[in-house]
Amino acid sequence: MKSSRAIRIITSLSIGVVLIASLSWVGLGQVSGQISRINVFGALKDRPEKTSSALNYLVVGSDSREGLTKEQIKALRVGSTAVAAGGRSDTMLLVHISKNRDAAYVVSIPRDTLVKIPAHVSTDGKSNIPERPGKINAAFAFGGAPLLIQTIEAKTNLKIDHYIEISFAGFTGLVDALGGIQVCSKVAINDPKSHLVMSAGSHILDGIEALKYVRTRDFDGRGDIGRMERQQQFVSAVIRKATSSGVLLNPIKLAKFYNATISTVKMDSSVNKNDLLTLAKQMRNLSSGNIRTLTVPLSNPNGSYPGVGSVVIWDEALATDLWRRIRNDEALVETIKPSAKATSKPVMVDNFKSKTAADNPCAIEK
Repeated sequence: MKSSRAIRIITSLSIGVVLIASLSWVGLGQVSGQISRINVFGALKDRPEKTSSALNYLVVGSDSREGLTKEQIKALRVGSTAVAAGGRSDTMLLVHISKNRDAAYVVSIPRDTLVKIPAHVSTDGKSNIPERPGKINAAFAFGGAPLLIQTIEAKTNLKIDHYIEISFAGFTGLVDALGGIQVCSKVAINDPKSHLVMSAGSHILDGIEALKYVRTRDFDGRGDIGRMERQQQFVSAVIRKATSSGVLLNPIKLAKFYNATISTVKMDSSVNKNDLLTLAKQMRNLSSGNIRTLTVPLSNPNGSYPGVGSVVIWDEALATDLWRRIRNDEALVETIKPSAKATSKPVMVDNFKSKTAADNPCAIEK
């Protein structure tokens, strides 16, 4: 079971941030019409109140193989079906863009987060399923993007403005379009589940190897916590590479970038070309220096719940305060006192604080 779950993992951190931050430079008029549109908000009711002009994007990684070549599928060892059964998603992140469009928070949402899945109609359309506890990634399997959004909004009291869904091919295409991404591991990695074999030290990974890297979760015994840390470090590397290489500042390179990846990305139907153009004009000063990546604070990353199984439980006080600050477009504080109800020391993955090479032998120089 753990092996099959590991096979379905895909990160959407890097492509989500880069797409949002640059979705509309010169050439957008040619590619925006090619984006697959999906209606995810039409049937939602009793949604949270919108409290500012800041934008909240939900970025989801799907396990679709669509767009991958036979050689890529063979290299990943993920099977030959175009779309894995069940329409699963194991990577979710909330990207908050400030009302001034000069800062962003990227919050990883653990796939095994314990939530209340709202009442919904069964996938075959024959039964009404009452509200029930479950893992957050099950909401996507039961009701696709609409039910996932409804579940997250109920859990966070934060209104989602836009939705982006990315496949395996979208991720690998982005990395290859940037000419590979540099990562550094303090230890050697040999993970038979993600099929990544990598020595300790610095490496430049192509799309397929990068996908293996961000899928890796079991080699160090830290599970999803370690995986999310690597994903957040990876997105920082993507942003550095994109900005330093001039891809996001070069209309010709950017057009090639979109042509290589846009066919594998789905966006909500409410986004139009003018929205994207306006957003990009507002965000031209956004850089890696003011993008903060973190994970929802956890009171128990290895919890359990009757009838659900192993779950991740958010810290009640820390998580509530985090979402309140994001909802109100407020700055995040460096230190927050843990909840008195926490069963263990809260876990908060936050890569905002930079480290020098002296602090981290694997630091990648900017």
